[in-house]
Amino acid sequence: MVRVGDALRELPSLLAIVGPTGSGKTRLAVEVAEAVGGEIVSADAFAVYRGLDIGTDKPGPELRARVPHHLVDVADPRERFSAGRFATDAADEITDIRARGSTPIVAGGTHFWVRALLVGLFPSPPHDPQLRARLAADWRRDPQATFHRLEHLDPVAAARIGPGDRQRILRALEVYELTGTPLSEHWRRHRPRPRYRSLLVAPAFSRKELYVNIETRVDSMFASGLEEEVRALLASGVPRDAHAMKAIGYGEVARMLEGQIDRATAMDQTKIASRRLAKRQLTWLRSLREGRLHWVPPTGSGGTDAALVLWNDFLREGGRR
Repeated sequence: MVRVGDALRELPSLLAIVGPTGSGKTRLAVEVAEAVGGEIVSADAFAVYRGLDIGTDKPGPELRARVPHHLVDVADPRERFSAGRFATDAADEITDIRARGSTPIVAGGTHFWVRALLVGLFPSPPHDPQLRARLAADWRRDPQATFHRLEHLDPVAAARIGPGDRQRILRALEVYELTGTPLSEHWRRHRPRPRYRSLLVAPAFSRKELYVNIETRVDSMFASGLEEEVRALLASGVPRDAHAMKAIGYGEVARMLEGQIDRATAMDQTKIASRRLAKRQLTWLRSLREGRLHWVPPTGSGGTDAALVLWNDFLREGGRR
């Protein structure tokens, strides 16, 4: 039996269900929560926004009736909900859930947010408005060249961020110019200070199976009214360049509505972006620093029972519940 250090024993235990897009995290989290009397704290960077339902595969009324969900539909899509804000709000929700005698379960695929919650963020330098304005102008002129610059200066950060996340690309370049040190090096140097004794669980699929799931999911998104959802968001005043519109599928549909691409191309580009996201998420999971990751079968193949066995064993190892 694994023994935990005395300091770690004093930390509250926390179950986090993570994994790439299309892996069935939500279903696994709901079934585990039902079995342990739990409540789910969503760690999805776009499910926080009201009005982004179809493209984010947000838990619907039926699932939310089965298990309480937190940090879903809590932000206006015109604003940006940061990792730091998530870490603070999620910690508050976890404390409240425990106070009610329930078990908090963090579930979602925004692994940077999960890391921020479990071990904190490195103390980043303050923003420089003039530098930020210059970088933003560079992005407006040529987003691809701006991202390529980040790839040259900090390939590790660029691989994790991806080419479409304007906000994080500009912040990575800003941190480099302000400190002379790549953002990824700041990540590496950051000494994590665990806030929880955490168990991380993810449903396992082969990459081929995962890509089939993604294809089916994107087809369902478009069939279920993603175009109408994006049209409604834009009509309500959500800016085209709002962070919420960076969610996969929303930018592609917006370009379709603007006449830049047709529907088939929008669907294809959404599938490609989803596969790339899944690949980055798998890379991230292989480099976890905040705890050991346990892979379990999908829910239909015994994943829920496997996760429950891991959780019960984890609690028996020691520490606070």
